Amino acid sequence: MSQQPSDVMRFEPAELTGGMTRESADDAGVWYRAEEPGAELHYSVEPGALFEAGWLSADMLLDGEFLVVCRIALIESCTGRAFKLSFGGLNQCSFRVRIPLTLLRQDRWMCRREGAWLKPLCYGDRVDASKVDRISLMVLRKSEQACRFRIGPLSYSTEEPPALTRPELPRGPLLDEFGQSTLHDWPGRTRDEDELLSRLRGQAKAAGKHTWPAGFSRWGGAEDIRFEATGFFRTHHEGDRWWLVDPSGRAFFSSGLNCVRVYTPAAWGGLESALAWLPPAEGDFRDARTTGRGQELVNYLAANYIRAFGPDRWREKWAEITISELRRLGFNTVANWSDWRTAQAAGFPYVRPLQFRPRHTGTVFRDFPDVFAEEFAEDAHEYAQQLCETAGDPALIGYFLMNEPQWGFASQTPAEGMLLNTPKCASRRKLAEMLQQRYGDDQRLAAAWAAPATLDEVAEGQWRHPLNEVALSDLTEFSTRMVKKLFETLTFACRKVDPDHLNLGARYYTAPPDWALAGMDLFDVFSINCYEEAPPTRKLEHLSAVTNRPVMLGEWHFGALDAGLPASGIYRVGSQEDRGSAFRNYLESAAAIPCCVGAHYFTLYDQSPLGRFDGENYNIGFLDVCNRPYEALAEAARKTHERLYEVAAGGTPPCKLECDYRERLFL
Repeated sequence: MSQQPSDVMRFEPAELTGGMTRESADDAGVWYRAEEPGAELHYSVEPGALFEAGWLSADMLLDGEFLVVCRIALIESCTGRAFKLSFGGLNQCSFRVRIPLTLLRQDRWMCRREGAWLKPLCYGDRVDASKVDRISLMVLRKSEQACRFRIGPLSYSTEEPPALTRPELPRGPLLDEFGQSTLHDWPGRTRDEDELLSRLRGQAKAAGKHTWPAGFSRWGGAEDIRFEATGFFRTHHEGDRWWLVDPSGRAFFSSGLNCVRVYTPAAWGGLESALAWLPPAEGDFRDARTTGRGQELVNYLAANYIRAFGPDRWREKWAEITISELRRLGFNTVANWSDWRTAQAAGFPYVRPLQFRPRHTGTVFRDFPDVFAEEFAEDAHEYAQQLCETAGDPALIGYFLMNEPQWGFASQTPAEGMLLNTPKCASRRKLAEMLQQRYGDDQRLAAAWAAPATLDEVAEGQWRHPLNEVALSDLTEFSTRMVKKLFETLTFACRKVDPDHLNLGARYYTAPPDWALAGMDLFDVFSINCYEEAPPTRKLEHLSAVTNRPVMLGEWHFGALDAGLPASGIYRVGSQEDRGSAFRNYLESAAAIPCCVGAHYFTLYDQSPLGRFDGENYNIGFLDVCNRPYEALAEAARKTHERLYEVAAGGTPPCKLECDYRERLFL
């Protein structure tokens, strides 16, 4: 194991609550046990002790086979404010929690996954390190299995603690040679290479024989519901019902699968000893080795295809098998995060995401760009050029401007976050102009904000004043202007390049707050990601009424713990059969909502038990890493797609099947 720096200060829990119990101790730390979420360790900190510190760290090891999600909170007792960071860990593999205390400013949402330390996410309040006097570690989410973990002393230091490079693996490697978990056993496990090759080669022989349900048009629309054809996908409002319309003029409800690509990456940096086999970087298996988001990745799905079809033909065979499988399942859309060029080549309806990376302006809070900078128009122009490749393609339904902007997860509005974190930018100067128009001079501003603030301080410099309700209200209003400027500029730039395809919005992680929604009135379709047991009808109707646009659900899923994965996904059910029931209930409910024109399931494949780039390791696929379909889910999808347009047109009520919904288990 890597050693901690020499300047550390260590401390132990002062109190255990919520049913947390101490079991035993060894040289690496103390073992604790929690039967229920909410069990907590509490640490006392001398006020001011963290002021000079740069890092907080601790070494941990999770027992068991299923995901445990923890939350660290740094608390100011004098104000009640608490910075919070949630994270998970791989079972049976030690990891080091490393928290830079610059995170207390709340200008970042997600931190980099390191080894077996998974998906660290920041939320809660912005706090002052010099005022922190309590730290807690709580078990936030777990399975029915008792949570048992070991933790070493909680340490703070001025120097950065080194990353853990040689993790402890009490039960040996975590993945087998096919990318499956070694910690679990389940009926669908692929037992040997002969079974793997027989399945894949059999699927290749069957490719091309599968078709969409009867009554689907050439594009997957409803053959018997017809409107004016324009040659491209468009929206249409008929009576009280919104539709998409396919290029041939048929009513279209977009039922899609996200991540239709060879995508089961396992982030193995610092975890090579956790792999039974690592495909070599050169030679036949070179395509199974990639990098992404700063992580070394191994793609066992690609390796399994290479085993079956060789290094030169495997991609072609994957495309044939996969497009055929989508038709068998009844999906009519290759949805976000997909290999859309495969869909394009097959003439299969698809959407695509656009990537925004402001080269000329930079950001002012999390990923929010400096939208009032003159250079932002240049960034928008470059961004829109991504659409040149698909501008004339009738198979393209439309494009998403972005996905789940990180500023949307913050407790602060973009303007408040900008004021507190970015000393100098064009958007701050624009904020000062708005306040100048409103208050006229420094004296009136100071009176309204109840602080000795000046307009010059708003425009530039480190902000040092508290913000009262009037100030927060002003910042909320300016945040609406920021959001409107962001999406207005991007939308107009995209329409210059591609006037024919649909702008599908920003895939906000939930229904946006009103201040954000007020700046989102230019999309053709309003999209949100919606991980719920059922689509929230009233919220969707509100979004549609406010924007006068149809709504699309960009992501949703259900998983279980009976298929060799550590976690279920955001929504959890009891079994694979329940996944089928939950799928049918959700999609048919969505189709029955008159303002809803599409719902895209996340994802085609399970995630790796080792975790993707950020650590997610969920049973959420229609297929596993060995390309084995979950047939209970596949059969359910086909049944719902066969009656999809009857439900959407109001002729048949949505099904309401019995389903064993469980407590959620996700990172």
